[in-house]
This record gives sequence, structure tokens and C-alpha cells, in this order.
Amino acid sequence: WGDRDFCSQPSLFKYSNPLNSVRKTGVYCRCRIGCRIEVAMELSCKSEYALLALLVLAVHYQSGEPIQIRKIASEKNIPDRYLEQLLAILRRAGLVRALRGAKGGYILVKDPRQISLFEILSCLDGIEQQEPKCDDILLESVVIDELWQEANQAAQAVLERYSLQDLSDRTQAKRELNLMYYI
Repeated sequence: WGDRDFCSQPSLFKYSNPLNSVRKTGVYCRCRIGCRIEVAMELSCKSEYALLALLVLAVHYQSGEPIQIRKIASEKNIPDRYLEQLLAILRRAGLVRALRGAKGGYILVKDPRQISLFEILSCLDGIEQQEPKCDDILLESVVIDELWQEANQAAQAVLERYSLQDLSDRTQAKRELNLMYYI
């Protein structure tokens, strides 16, 4: 990168790679002199599927009725076996409860307003607060690590600020907007 001039108008990108099940969203720069800057946050398929399943449970939270795996799986196009594994992780984390029996299924343990997106993603992908590495000899490495920690803290703050209910409300608002658009 050195002393190249970077493009002043980077472009947004969305990228999905089915080989490693990761979706990236961020900005990049490809100007005529060939520089390439990429800043991205990644959302794993595991996290996306879990959020989709939890959104179904959030919609049915007030009624208190359990939702069966096969209903969630068919509604959100998630493989049954994979969804079972995800719900087991969420159950161990204390976010959902399994009810047995003919009318059994899964329900949220607490109100969707009390479940932060950070809480969900941290139990799935092991997001945790990391201490800066100070064993690097290079001062540049320490500075880069400090900046990376600051970016992680900002991302964590955003994820903690939004709840599962916020995600559900946004989804419903977009659904209503699309319905109005097509009338």
C-alpha cells in the first residue's frame, strides 16, 4: 500500500461464499492504480440461521405456544438436523426452552426485548472481550491491536444495544412496507 493514493469513494459490497458459509458486508476500494482496501464484518450461516429461528420464536412469544423444529425449519428453509444442533446450543445458553410432548417444541425463556443480539451471537460464535496483546515487540503491532480492540468494542456496543425484539420489529416494518409497495 505504501504511499499510494487511495480512492476517495469506496464502494459497498455484499459477498456470500457458500464454501465457507460466511457472508461479508463492508466497503472496498479498487481504484485505477490497483489499491485494495477491505473492511468487513462476517456473519456465519450458523448465526444467521439461529437469528432466523429466534425471530420465529419471538413472534410467538406472547402467545406462549411452543413452536416445533419442523415448522421453523420449513418456514425459514433451515435443515432440520442443523436447526436441532443450533437450538441445543441456544438451550444450553439459557435463551430457549424445549418442551416435550405432542404439543411440544421450543419457546424463548425471556422476553425478546431482554435478549441482546450480542448475547445470541456470543453463545454461538464465542464472541468475547479480548485483552490487547502486549507481547508484540513491534510498536506498530501494538497500535494495530489497540485499534482492532476499539473496533471490536464498537461492534459489541452496537450488538448490545439491539434486542431480538428490535430485529423482529424491523422485519415487520419492512414486510409492511413491501406489502404497501405491491398493492
